[in-house]
Amino acid sequence: MTTENIRTYDVVVIGAGPVGENVADRTTVAGLSTVVVESELVGGECSYWACEPSKALLRPALLRSDASHVPGLDPAVAGPLDPAAVLAHRDRMSGDWNDEGQVEWLESAGVALLRGHGRLAGPREVLVHTPEGDTVRLRARHAVAVCTGSRAALPDLPRVDGLRPWTSREATSAQEVPGRLIVVGAGVVGTEMATAWQALGSRVTMLVREEGLLPQLEPFAGELVAERLREAGVDLRFGTTLSTAKRLGGQDDELVVTLSSGEEITADEILFATGRAPRTEDISLETVGLTPGDWLAVDDTLTVTAVQGEWLYAVGDVNRRALFTHQGKYQARIAGAVIAARAGGSAPDTAPWGPHAATADAGAVPLVVVTDPEIAAVGLTTLQAERTGRRVDVVDYEIGHLAGAVQYRPDYRGRARILIDPDRRTVVGATFVGPGVAELVHSATVAAEIPLERLWHVVPAFPTLGEVWLRLLETYRDRQAQ
Repeated sequence: MTTENIRTYDVVVIGAGPVGENVADRTTVAGLSTVVVESELVGGECSYWACEPSKALLRPALLRSDASHVPGLDPAVAGPLDPAAVLAHRDRMSGDWNDEGQVEWLESAGVALLRGHGRLAGPREVLVHTPEGDTVRLRARHAVAVCTGSRAALPDLPRVDGLRPWTSREATSAQEVPGRLIVVGAGVVGTEMATAWQALGSRVTMLVREEGLLPQLEPFAGELVAERLREAGVDLRFGTTLSTAKRLGGQDDELVVTLSSGEEITADEILFATGRAPRTEDISLETVGLTPGDWLAVDDTLTVTAVQGEWLYAVGDVNRRALFTHQGKYQARIAGAVIAARAGGSAPDTAPWGPHAATADAGAVPLVVVTDPEIAAVGLTTLQAERTGRRVDVVDYEIGHLAGAVQYRPDYRGRARILIDPDRRTVVGATFVGPGVAELVHSATVAAEIPLERLWHVVPAFPTLGEVWLRLLETYRDRQAQ
């Protein structure tokens, strides 16, 4: 027999991933009673099926690649990776898919947790169906924050479910290395997982609709990654689409895919890395006048603009502003501050770069792609500047010319590009490609608001990869002097 009880809090958060956790933390610190509703594992996608497990799979592959090019280490790392050891490490980094530690953190922060499926039930109300079969009606005095994130979007193929395809979840949590893996897609998930599983012993074939990898980034980034993937043994098929796919069943349970060219490829598993969709299809958006399955549009305070009353917030992937964990956590800090201000009777300060405006979502979104070579980028790309009519000066430098790069790896190959607004004289975009460049992304993010004249006084240590900033500035100065 099901029962229903009513509980009232200042703030109700739907989703206990890193975004929901951070919203709850900020509102609790502000003195607002907060409850988080979670239907799966506390810690969310990033902890168990994305950031943590994927990087645990990739780190051994990238470290071996670097070490194999360092004198004195190259013979010692010539052999294959130990898949069992790598997968065991991945399991540890994912907490063995047990969220006890995350639950303990919520409790220590003073945040209430309610397990179950949460759905909106009208203004400031959330109905939760618990695993025990009970129904709990949560009422929020001030705010409801939807932090349900996104899920993998599967392509429109006949009987796609019968393929038992991998999505990002299966690709990061699989317990065995497939002999043959097909990866469909050219984005971050596709390139990272092709890198990881090829290094673990799979024969990987990538089917790419576009003519290059990572089309959202500078073209040279995808070109360098494609070069290394080919050297590692990945079969790259550009300008290729999938026509049909089916499981053969039987003892081997193989699958066969037919390409647009008519060619057939046989594999053991197929990964669809073909984009993301919002997890809003089953949270009863219709009860507040919204359409189930839609992304939730918000303003810079993370308030849902289509709902009156300034009580509904959408934070993280679900608002489609910037689908990165770090950016979602940034939004959570902003949203928490906005909720606290409004609860206290204050109007939010919505000026750009102020405490209640998620300005960085548009002006300084950093990303790292953990491929071989790594990619770090922030802000505009050259193509984005062209499409928006933004006038920029493009400055390139070969990272391999740095003494720090040669120390890192004698045959270092990489490239850096910054885009400079010639009127404001600030950096509006930066892309670094090469081994070890991930740690350059924060300096690029900070540089976005610093005038070039001030950047000249930011002295890089020698010999490091960070010296690329000095070389880029010198290149730009010398070009202007001509």
